[in-house]
Amino acid sequence: MSSPPSPRRMFGGLAFLLHGNMTVGVSGDEVIARVGPDGTEQALARPEARPMDFTGRPMRGWVTVSGRALAEDAVLDHWLTTAVAFADTLPPK
Repeated sequence: MSSPPSPRRMFGGLAFLLHGNMTVGVSGDEVIARVGPDGTEQALARPEARPMDFTGRPMRGWVTVSGRALAEDAVLDHWLTTAVAFADTLPPK
C-alpha cells in the first residue's frame, strides 16, 4: 500500500478510499468493511460481524461491524487491516 485511505463523505456517512476504492465506511457507531466476495464467509464467522444490508439484499463482500465491539483496539485493527488489504488488490479507479 503506497498511501493511507483517504476520507470522503458518502451515503450519509464517512467512507475511506484507497486508490479510489472504498475500504471501510462509518455509519453511526458501526463500521462497514469491504472484505471481498471470497472473504465474506470468514468475516461473518466473527461474532461482531453481520451481513451489510441497506436495501433488503445483503451485499456479498461487505459486512457491518458492531460499534460495541469496535471499542476494542484489536477488533478495530482487524477490520481496518482486512479491508485495506482487500482494497489494495483492486485496480485503481
